Amino acid sequence: MPDDTAAPVPASAAVPPRAPEPAEGVTALPLVFEEPRGRKKPPRHLADLTAAERKQLLEDNGLPGFRAKQLSTHYFSRLVDDPEQMTDLPAAQRAELVGTLLPHLMTPLRTLEADKGTTRKTLWKLFDGALVESVLMRYPGRTTMCVSSQAGCGMACPFCATGQGGLQRNMSTAEIVEQVVAGARSLDRDEVPGGRGRVNNVVFMGMGEPLANYKAVIGAVRRLTDPSPDGLGMSARGITVSTVGLVPRIRQLTEEGIPVTLALSLHAPDDELRNELVPINTRSSVAETVEAAWDYARVTRRRVSIEYAMMRGINDQAWRADLLADVLRGYGDWGWVHVNLIPLNPTPGSKWTASDPADEREFVRRLEAKGIPTTVRDTRGSEIDGACGQLAATDV
Repeated sequence: MPDDTAAPVPASAAVPPRAPEPAEGVTALPLVFEEPRGRKKPPRHLADLTAAERKQLLEDNGLPGFRAKQLSTHYFSRLVDDPEQMTDLPAAQRAELVGTLLPHLMTPLRTLEADKGTTRKTLWKLFDGALVESVLMRYPGRTTMCVSSQAGCGMACPFCATGQGGLQRNMSTAEIVEQVVAGARSLDRDEVPGGRGRVNNVVFMGMGEPLANYKAVIGAVRRLTDPSPDGLGMSARGITVSTVGLVPRIRQLTEEGIPVTLALSLHAPDDELRNELVPINTRSSVAETVEAAWDYARVTRRRVSIEYAMMRGINDQAWRADLLADVLRGYGDWGWVHVNLIPLNPTPGSKWTASDPADEREFVRRLEAKGIPTTVRDTRGSEIDGACGQLAATDV
């Protein structure tokens, strides 16, 4: 069991001299936490609502409340998107029922494939013209959906294509859920090589900072985990919520009672470098951010994943591996954390490149020598700009 008495890393831990400036020639964008004012809201969809709220909405519109369960069954269990297949609904009311609880949310504009069709990136146009992307990745025995939670992103990380595009707006709970349901439909209809299947895992690692759109993201997690037909009936343990480190929201997530995996995009173990790579660090230091992640693991008993994009000559020095290990080991070695190294994926105009393989191997060796479980992420979809940090949602 976790050791709740493990001592945190002292904030005054010595930091070796900094690496060369990583952001030379890159225009720094401001942090944006709130979506622009005046944007219209997406139509209300049953995935935005609890079972009771769906029933009430139908009744408020003069429709039979019991039809809400039938519509939910079609959407979440049968994965139907054609009203003509909803034959248990009366023909005279079908259009009104579907229009009330299953309004059209998003239109696929383009799907690109890699890995012999087992990696599929879809560009979606939302009701207001905003563009987002999701990625389906099929592996032997499992399928993962990488979903977006915002159109754009306001966290301004200079090495990330999404972050450099700025924030357009938050996505609704239903818009987030629809990405997963669409992936589930394509698997159920045998459109992905490997035979019919289901979505096993969902990672909130697409466009946007999930915890900056907290209410909608938590709503989506609940819809994904609600038992069928109220939701998709997934296990919370198959869901990963990523964040660059919004500490107050990490602490709020800790109290939700939903055992999702927390992934912290750290990318640097020292404040001086992280302030530039991940600007939110100017609000909460490495020590404060890691402590919040450790507390999440302590309370939920769920291992935290530390995401670390390896950038040549920027954050991949051997001494930084040692420092990262020291920062994490300061909270004890009770299995609370795992480091996931990500070879940097190229983005247009970026001056930064992936680490040399030898430096990457040494980074892994240093972490493992200090008892930190470490893996290097299997980067999929980079040739279709579908890998981590590449989602830019352009229609050209």
